[in-house]
Amino acid sequence: MSAGPLPGGDEAGVTSVGQPRPLPEGDPEAVVVSPERFLNRELSWIDFDARVLALASNPSVPLLERLKFVAIFSQNLDEFFQVRVAGLKDQVAAGLGNRTADGRSARTQLREIRERLQAERRRAEQLLLGELVPALAAVGVEFAAFADLDDEDREHLREFFHERIFPVLTPLAVDPGHPFPYISDLSLNLAVVVNDPVSGDQRFARVKVPTLLDRFVALPDGRRFVPLEEIIAAHLGVLFPGMDLGPHYAFRVTRNADLTLEEEEADDLLEAVELELRRRRFGRAVRLEVDERVSAEILALLVRELDLDPEDVYLCSGPIDLGGLMSVQRIDRPDLKDDPWLPITQERLVGDAPDEPADFFAAIRQGDVLLHHPYESFSTSVEEFIRQASRDPKVLAIKLTLYRTSSDTSIITSLVRAAERGKQVAALVELKARFDEKKNIGWARELENAGVHVVYGLKGLKIHTKTTLVVREDDDGIRRYSHVGTGNYNPKTARLYDDLGLLTCDPDIGSDLTQLFNLLTGFARDPHFTKLLVAPQAVRPGIEALIAAETAHGAEGRIVLKMNSLVDPALIDSLYAASRAGVSIDLIVRGICCLRPGVPGLSENIRVRSIVGRYLEHSRIYHFGHGSDGEPLYYIGSADLMPRNLDRRVEALVPIEDEALRRRLEQIIDVQLADDRLAWELGPDSTWHRVRPGHGVESHQMLEDLARARRGRP
Repeated sequence: MSAGPLPGGDEAGVTSVGQPRPLPEGDPEAVVVSPERFLNRELSWIDFDARVLALASNPSVPLLERLKFVAIFSQNLDEFFQVRVAGLKDQVAAGLGNRTADGRSARTQLREIRERLQAERRRAEQLLLGELVPALAAVGVEFAAFADLDDEDREHLREFFHERIFPVLTPLAVDPGHPFPYISDLSLNLAVVVNDPVSGDQRFARVKVPTLLDRFVALPDGRRFVPLEEIIAAHLGVLFPGMDLGPHYAFRVTRNADLTLEEEEADDLLEAVELELRRRRFGRAVRLEVDERVSAEILALLVRELDLDPEDVYLCSGPIDLGGLMSVQRIDRPDLKDDPWLPITQERLVGDAPDEPADFFAAIRQGDVLLHHPYESFSTSVEEFIRQASRDPKVLAIKLTLYRTSSDTSIITSLVRAAERGKQVAALVELKARFDEKKNIGWARELENAGVHVVYGLKGLKIHTKTTLVVREDDDGIRRYSHVGTGNYNPKTARLYDDLGLLTCDPDIGSDLTQLFNLLTGFARDPHFTKLLVAPQAVRPGIEALIAAETAHGAEGRIVLKMNSLVDPALIDSLYAASRAGVSIDLIVRGICCLRPGVPGLSENIRVRSIVGRYLEHSRIYHFGHGSDGEPLYYIGSADLMPRNLDRRVEALVPIEDEALRRRLEQIIDVQLADDRLAWELGPDSTWHRVRPGHGVESHQMLEDLARARRGRP
């Protein structure tokens, strides 16, 4: 793919994909090429999860929201082990000696990860048990131990056990006739010691805690909660009648859950993904979480049978699987949660009556519309755009990329109805969207059954771009209406994630999307894109050229990049070069950042901050003070500056050219750079520190206020 003439001119200086750029020989400002100029990706990710956990310790955050952040911290760690730790262990098992850009081997990373996560896990347990549980009890939300309940509560739970739990339990014994059972990924279990009073034999048994029930079971008053495994443990005698029960211990196993496809050998990608999903259940174990009271004999048995090493064991003093706290966080206590936010609808998208939508096609013809979720409604903008397209008799075709979505979306219904009405409908469903593969297979089959043209992606690439193209026969001829966004077509996450989207009928962008969809659904070589930067060929050289062009302006140069993660060594080196030239650079990076800011002679003009709060920062904004015409340039889109986004995914960045919309992006950036309530700063020593309090700017609250004030603006 090519992007046509790129801003900044040439692509000289781009080294092999994703590799650090050697500094020029003889350059008096060149610093020594050293791994120390990069931070480690995995440790940087742990830093991010530590910032999430810090929200749980913030007394200004409502109590149930603090509990939610403990749950998110735990869920994040689960995925980290399933994917990142599993990948490092695979490297060790394969004997690979390759090192990361920061100079660490896989073994070194695993050792440092364990050290960091042991400390973070202890911090989470201490925070939960020592602070949040007592604070919640003081306001009427209690975690109760089964042993402390009165007779009435125990009788209630006894009935609950027999009606809801016992029928689905399957105790599995281990003896010469019963091999050690398979322990599925992320399942919570009880290891039970069972003694036969007749033979005197002692056996091990495993009881799996059902996943279909809430992790913490509410008592009838709705304010007290008992861990599900404690209810099961209190009734083990029902599962092993006539036996003498010894001690029992909760444990959980995490397995390698990354999807590995041999696409070269896959004739049918759908079947290949389905097969790999079945194999995923049997991925190699990478972590064992177990009650710290566990006996040496039971621990040795688990480690041996799960083929784990001692360093894979994490002893837990609190409940295992803190992600289950989400079931408590959902209770109806608005006084313990954030004030609800009702997203607004831009006035241009409102019809003659306040509760009616506008004619979107007429509104877009009047000028581009910039959407900012969750401050502005996804339902009354993106979903309504696709809904109107599905019903409009003048619409000839709808094409859309689908990476992740949810069951409460109207988008699938709209696409099905459009196909039933005879419109040409194409949906590019990414089957390899991690942990959403099964859902996407279901959407794909539903769409295919309705006559939608479903395409599953390109060999070796994930389709990560968030784009929709609507072809309509207007009164003055065929016109293409487009949506290009930073977030998934998912109404659930659109209420929680900060994302941007552009609605436009710009003919160049419509033409570019036509080329992109033709490339993805058919065969094409080197299509020409006029305005979009499309990965894997054009985003890397495009960003590289834009940084180089800004570098040429020296101290007058200005770069602001907002993204989820900054990992790519080559682009990091380009930013270092811009800093040495005097360019002022601000980076707003939610998660992983491998750039080391503030180092004299290397990055003293670079500042890195992270915003972590009520909404997950997911939007990408790329701002350069001087475009090809000397005017400020803004791009938004789906790509982070990571090798996987730049080289192994189909991504799209779209320029924002309308002056009013540029001012809105500038406003968003200014608010986030002024934040002194949710913001953290990265220091040259690789540690993150909270921004020093100043004017009390909380960016999420301020952006809500600005959304209210902007109702009548584009």
